[in-house]
Amino acid sequence: MTFTVLTTALEALDRVTIAAVDSGQLNEPTPCTDWTVAQVLFHAAGDQHAWASVVGSGNMPAYDPFNPPHELDEGVAVTVTKAIQAATASWAGVDPAAASVHTPLPPVPVMEPELAAAACALDAAVHAWDVAVATGQPSPLTAELAEQLMPAARATADPLRGFAYAAALPSQPGEDAAEALLRYLGRDPHWS
Repeated sequence: MTFTVLTTALEALDRVTIAAVDSGQLNEPTPCTDWTVAQVLFHAAGDQHAWASVVGSGNMPAYDPFNPPHELDEGVAVTVTKAIQAATASWAGVDPAAASVHTPLPPVPVMEPELAAAACALDAAVHAWDVAVATGQPSPLTAELAEQLMPAARATADPLRGFAYAAALPSQPGEDAAEALLRYLGRDPHWS
């Protein structure tokens, strides 16, 4: 895939899900206050399917990603794997030199390809962080990745606040880029 930031974010989502989430942790709370670990993962998978269907030839998820189920017959690992595969295949067909691509974000329906890929990556990376902190894993959200994601956050978060993002939290002195990104998206970087 041409979009390195998206590859990195999808690998983070894969890493925190496939080998690291124990089935006994699927009902644990997450920084997404109304959702369990399983629901965050189903939401993240659904969002990747939505992006894939808009930028490529994938299919929309069979459920509402903003009302994610607690369980699906195929399970979390298979659902996330299929979503990552769909996203990877769809984004492989996107020309980075194109003037714009469509997005599944109603307030921001078109973006230039690099920024759109970063917006898609933002979703995967932040939900990977949600799952990691909820299940006691190391954070996959590095300062370097957060720096790459911040332009997409600035382009998409404000029109989606109250729906997909909470109000931004005040920045704190000495925080790194990952902490700043999480606060901008309304998440407490020290959630536990």
